[in-house]
Amino acid sequence: MKTRLSKLKSITKQVRPKYNPKNIDYGIVHIGIGAFHKAHQAAITDEVIEKNGGDWKIIGVSLRSERAKNELAPQNGLYTLLIKDNSNVKAKVIASISKVLCSAENSEEVIEVLVSPKTKIVSLTVTEKAYGLKSKGYGCDLNHPSVSLDLDNFDQPHGVLGILVKALSIRMKKDILPFTVLCCDNLPNNGKLVGEGVIDFAKNIDPVLSNWIRKNTAFPSTMVDRITPAPTQTTLSEAKKIIGFVDLGAVETEPFYQWIIEDNFPLGRPRWEQAGAIFTDNVLPYEKMKLRMLNGAHSMMAYTGFHSGHKYVHNVMSDEYLKVLIERHMNAASKTLDNISSIDYNKYANSLIERFNNKALKHETLQIAMDGSQKIPQRILFPLEDALKAKINYRPFTFAIAAWLRHISGSTHDCDNYIIKDPLAEKLSKLKFTSNPEQLSNELFNLGLLKPTLFKEHLVWKDIFSILQEMLSRPMKDVICSEIK
Repeated sequence: MKTRLSKLKSITKQVRPKYNPKNIDYGIVHIGIGAFHKAHQAAITDEVIEKNGGDWKIIGVSLRSERAKNELAPQNGLYTLLIKDNSNVKAKVIASISKVLCSAENSEEVIEVLVSPKTKIVSLTVTEKAYGLKSKGYGCDLNHPSVSLDLDNFDQPHGVLGILVKALSIRMKKDILPFTVLCCDNLPNNGKLVGEGVIDFAKNIDPVLSNWIRKNTAFPSTMVDRITPAPTQTTLSEAKKIIGFVDLGAVETEPFYQWIIEDNFPLGRPRWEQAGAIFTDNVLPYEKMKLRMLNGAHSMMAYTGFHSGHKYVHNVMSDEYLKVLIERHMNAASKTLDNISSIDYNKYANSLIERFNNKALKHETLQIAMDGSQKIPQRILFPLEDALKAKINYRPFTFAIAAWLRHISGSTHDCDNYIIKDPLAEKLSKLKFTSNPEQLSNELFNLGLLKPTLFKEHLVWKDIFSILQEMLSRPMKDVICSEIK
């Protein structure tokens, strides 16, 4: 049996990083370490350290599971990144992660590294549901489990906002300048959203602390993009074949990546632009483009594709009817966007189609379908509102919403049994999908997922409900075929 990946000197130079990680200290703490972070921010930072050096290694933090720690600790933070397209697989061993902590196991150790003056940036990829932000407006949701628990147990926080505010409170008392908080999740205006959530949480602890954070802490916005499926046993087998060692932390991804960042880092930052990151004073247009064209199309194809019998994204792309739906959705989404001087939306859509066609990545439709209640508003509902205001074709968005509702109905008339993975799964399971339009819209409104003034008084909700009833009574394939003819 091959030994576990742990030392660089035994690895071939072709895949080995061009620096000695023992000579580099940490400067970043990343909360929510997982496959995407390892394929994106950690890999980009690794490239920058290769070029410039600098103490910018990363301490990863897992909020709940010890899995990431158990995978990477025996490997000294090393892992293999497989970059795959339809023609080949490239590999590189990444050394930018210093170590991994688990806040569920020991939050004090996490707070300690956050308070350290070495920590200049705290980045996050925890998914939309983990922050505990208000569904409307700005601030923290006092009813969110982690928010309410951490407010009651502020000395030992375990949630995102609680951990950040606790560390910042100690830095304030010790007269240590605050770290920059860098949200890398798919949230519109993510810097402001998370910033206001942190400030609001702090206000419930100490108004003086809240004001200090608002005055001194930077919350730059970002847009991130790199398709990264969940690792499988095949991922691990391919990594072992290439590097010659067992690597339980291996991840796979596509060649393409994008990172748009608002340049606001008072304590400094890595020179990420040398690895292709784009710095700007306005991330919002790029965020909207990605959320509406890539993520919106991804969600739509996940719900329609899964219920058409397609396990992976590339399977969806081989379905000529679904491909028409995806192209239609991207075209409609692009019409809700403002112009970006450096972006041609038609070319961007074509590049997305090419990326979705990457057969080397086994990106499951059911995985993309997770947490729809957190994703649908910014991916589908917001562009729908803009389409209605601009009086342009809104059918692609109503079709996507109906497909999401069909998925959370749990109906198995056209598929095998499946589990709905969503933070609102229990509440969603109580919806009466075949009742009547007004009752269903009221139920969705009570969950904070619909605006009655937008839907109940407009033909759009009747359109959604009508499509939904078709999807609940006929196979998805038949509904799609009728839709595009």
